[in-house]
Amino acid sequence: MKKFLLILAIGALICTAGCADRAEDQAESGSVPNSVLLVEGATADIESGNFTYPAYVAAPAPTGDEEQDEGEDASELAKYPGVVMIHSFNGLEPGYLNLADALASAGFVVIAPQWQTFERAPMDEVVEELVRSSADYLKGREDVNAERLGLTGFCAGGRYTMLFLPSMDEFRSGVAWYGFPYSAGFNNETRPADQIEELDAPMLIIHGTRDAPSPISEIYQYATALDQEEKYFELKVYQGEPHGFMIDGGELSKSFPAQDALDEMTRFFERTLK
Repeated sequence: MKKFLLILAIGALICTAGCADRAEDQAESGSVPNSVLLVEGATADIESGNFTYPAYVAAPAPTGDEEQDEGEDASELAKYPGVVMIHSFNGLEPGYLNLADALASAGFVVIAPQWQTFERAPMDEVVEELVRSSADYLKGREDVNAERLGLTGFCAGGRYTMLFLPSMDEFRSGVAWYGFPYSAGFNNETRPADQIEELDAPMLIIHGTRDAPSPISEIYQYATALDQEEKYFELKVYQGEPHGFMIDGGELSKSFPAQDALDEMTRFFERTLK
C-alpha cells in the first residue's frame, strides 16, 4: 500500500485506504485515460449550515518537481480545475470513488460530498448550500484553479446539476447524468426546466434510451427548450442503456457505454475547464 500525502483543508483530512492503488487498478482496467496521473485520495469534513458533512476528495499527486520548498510561493505549484460531484439517491457508492479517481488521474481535483448524511431526501436549498460549501473547499486548495470549477451529478445529482448550474456562478460548466429536468424533486420544489433562462454555463447531458424513471422523451424536450433559448449544450445518448448505467451493483460499470461516457465527461471538462 502506497503512502500518500494528506492535504489540509476544511476540517481534518483522513487518509482513505486503497485510494492510490485504486488509480493503478483503473489504469489497468481501462477505466481512465491512457495518460494518467497518480491519484491521492482522502476524506474531508465540509461545514454547511449547522452540520458537518463527510466528503471524498481525489486529486493528482504532486510529483517531486512540484513539492513546495521552504519559502516557495504556492502560486508556482501546479493548479488543476476542480469538480464537485453529486452522487445518486443510492448514496456515495464505491463506483463514485472510482469516478472521482478517474477524473483526478486526468488532471482534476474532485470532491464528492455525502449529501444524504443527515436526511435521505433533503430540501433543495440544503443541497445547494452544501454544493456551494464544497466549491469553497476547492477554491481554498493550493492545487486548484479557483476560476475553473465544474459540476457533475448522477440521477438525483443529475437533477441537482441541471437545477444549480444556472444559479451558481462558481461553475464554468456541468455534466448532468440521467437527470430529471421536469421533476420538482423530493419535496415538490423547483423544476430545472424552469431555470433555463438563467443558464449561462455549457452543459453536457448524458442519458440512456431505456431510462424508465427519466424517460428519454423528456430529455429531448429539455434539449429542445435549451436550443430555443440559445443555451449551449451537448447531448450524448446511449441506445438501450437504463437509468444509472454507470454504476453496476455499487461499482463502476466496465461496459462499453459506461467507459465511453466517462471519456465523454472527461473530454468535456478538458474543453470547458482547462
